[in-house]
Amino acid sequence: MEEPICEEAILAEEIPEVKPAAMVNKNGVKAEAATASGGGGVASGGGGAASGFSGTKIFTWFMVLALLGVWSSVAVVWLDLVDYDNVIGKLSAYDADGDGDFDVEDAKVLLDEKEVKTAAPKKEMLKKEDKKKAENIVEVPVPKPEKTKGSLLFNGDQSPGEVASKKNRTKGVKERPVSLVQKEAKEESAVEEQTEPIVKEVIQTTEGTEEEGQLPLNPSQEQQAPEGESPDAVGTPAKSEDATEESFEGKLAVEAGSFEAEAAVQVEEKAESVPEPEANVESVPELETVPQLKAEAVPELKGNAEDQPEDMLKYKAKKKNPKLLNTFEKTIKAEIDAAEKLRKKGKVEEAVRAFDTLVQQYPQSPRCRYGKALAEDDLAEKMRSNDMLQKALSTYKEASELPNATPDLIKATLKKRAERQQFLGRMRGALATLEKLVQIFPEDMALKNDLGVAHLLIGDNKSAKRVYEEVLAIAPSNGFAKVHYGFILKSENKIAESIPFLRDGLESGDPGTDDGRFYFHLGDALQRMGDDSAYKWYERGHQRGHFASVWQRSLYNVDGLKAQPWWTPKDTGYMDLIKTLERNWRTIRDEALSVMDKTTGLFVPEEENLREKGEWGQFTLWQQGKKAGESCHSVPKTCGLLERYPEATGCKRGQIKFSVMQPGTHVWPHTGPSNCRLRMHLGLVIPKTGCKIRCTNDTRAWEEGKVLIFDDSFEHEVWQDADSYRLIFIVDVWHPELTQYQRQTLSPI
Repeated sequence: MEEPICEEAILAEEIPEVKPAAMVNKNGVKAEAATASGGGGVASGGGGAASGFSGTKIFTWFMVLALLGVWSSVAVVWLDLVDYDNVIGKLSAYDADGDGDFDVEDAKVLLDEKEVKTAAPKKEMLKKEDKKKAENIVEVPVPKPEKTKGSLLFNGDQSPGEVASKKNRTKGVKERPVSLVQKEAKEESAVEEQTEPIVKEVIQTTEGTEEEGQLPLNPSQEQQAPEGESPDAVGTPAKSEDATEESFEGKLAVEAGSFEAEAAVQVEEKAESVPEPEANVESVPELETVPQLKAEAVPELKGNAEDQPEDMLKYKAKKKNPKLLNTFEKTIKAEIDAAEKLRKKGKVEEAVRAFDTLVQQYPQSPRCRYGKALAEDDLAEKMRSNDMLQKALSTYKEASELPNATPDLIKATLKKRAERQQFLGRMRGALATLEKLVQIFPEDMALKNDLGVAHLLIGDNKSAKRVYEEVLAIAPSNGFAKVHYGFILKSENKIAESIPFLRDGLESGDPGTDDGRFYFHLGDALQRMGDDSAYKWYERGHQRGHFASVWQRSLYNVDGLKAQPWWTPKDTGYMDLIKTLERNWRTIRDEALSVMDKTTGLFVPEEENLREKGEWGQFTLWQQGKKAGESCHSVPKTCGLLERYPEATGCKRGQIKFSVMQPGTHVWPHTGPSNCRLRMHLGLVIPKTGCKIRCTNDTRAWEEGKVLIFDDSFEHEVWQDADSYRLIFIVDVWHPELTQYQRQTLSPI
């Protein structure tokens, strides 16, 4: 009996076997698709099993290799199998951009492919409409402030000397403390090319070289100014001052009086500091034998960056990296960099030790010695030690005198040395250092400008004038030289001649020209010539932050103090002092009259160049918070009345004095040096008519036995057109809003 044939079997024989298409699984292994049949399913299943095994195997090997790599890396780091410092040190030899490592940017520089980026958009990218708009833009002139009758004056007590770095705000702003030894932001790249100086404070060049920053110099002592004290009395530029201004070992006194103060760089000097004897003045050895290194010619660049030829732009970029290493020092660059890294991280003690070790190993290396000087300089600042700073000065000198020092290192070393000498108040030593620099680099106009400032700091206007004439003969558009030359001309009372130099210098926008003293003196010169455009420059000075307002143009300021030209006794809070003065005015007058005999020489003529004409004499009792010599012996009762009022006798930014003005006298408009005081005028002998004083746009007259109170940081002007003399008693008091701490710590003026 035949076995029946299954229908499914027949179908299986008739249908050919279809080979499953190959598929790729996620592990990258080909697997065959399962068929619907049982056999196919088994086959498929078998194939699937096989392919699954294969994928797992590959994944397993992948994990094993990965783990081996991880553990190998751990072993290399943990067991220190590779000397990374050595590798990095070798790569740093190719550090073309000066950032301390070798990266893509260095490669671009080495391949000469580095592109100079420009901030301004390309001109050709502008649409025609935009071009037209740009061409049609016109600067809106600064509106003139409301004018008053009579000319505005220039500040007598202030001077360009005090850099207007500290900006006075009329109201609502507190004075920002300025530490004596402020440090500028650190720069990883080698050097800031040049921060122009400003005669006595302004004027200090801060060209750095591989140093993190320089300490700004504080104002030097400023001399008193007469009744209306003016910045013409060469002083220091304005700044919002901090309560404490000290050199490393003592409080600073502000000294002015000559161009040194007004045109000078801010210099931190020790109060009561021992004057530098001539023997200590550092001479310049072998000045005549110093080899002159020709400065590299710098192509003049004008216009925007996109307009500059490519080679010019590359030059500018290249100029930022001074060459401080000689051929040998490049082989020990890694060691120098390691020590320098400690210094830049603030580990100054370790840096000093590291550089000292390098100096012992390589005694003929100028760069190692320069690094040691910088580290000692930083340590002196940290310790606030003048002795350590003196040690740094010696090391700077040693570094500059070693053979094989590069020109850039010589320049950087001597510039830094001159700056620190000025910081210590050793102006003649700094002058000698700068003279040496100028002799080595005769084509460097910036160094000549610094030399001019150094002459101004010691009151040698004649030599400074000669230096700036030399600069302008070579570089007639040098704005820095122009403003200082104009300032000197004005100090010589060559008012009309000074104006174009001051104006052109300010308009140049060159570094070192944007200083409140120059805005002030240009405005003052214009006023004296009857030119009302003076107010435009005062307004610009205000907009630049140098003046609290067009009217209030003092330069030594504390921010946030109440500012108003005229005050009432109640406003001041000094009612007891005012009542004492008014009750005893006859006693005060009689003592003043007893010493008015010109033969006694007690009344000294005003010497601040504040008078247009006439005679004006003063007899000072207190100055900068101290009695003026034996003056009180002549007027004992007056001094006795004031002894119990420290707001007056302790006012380090003011004076107490008698003032006599003869008929026919006119005092130019001017402002006092500081907003930290108020000025009281007690009338003693006042003619019935012809005597008046204007403060801003408000004019008043004195009365015998009455006190007038005004803030002399605002512009004021005096006329004496009577038939007889006018005698008043001037008492300066601290601004009532100053704290006791501020009164104790503000520097004298």
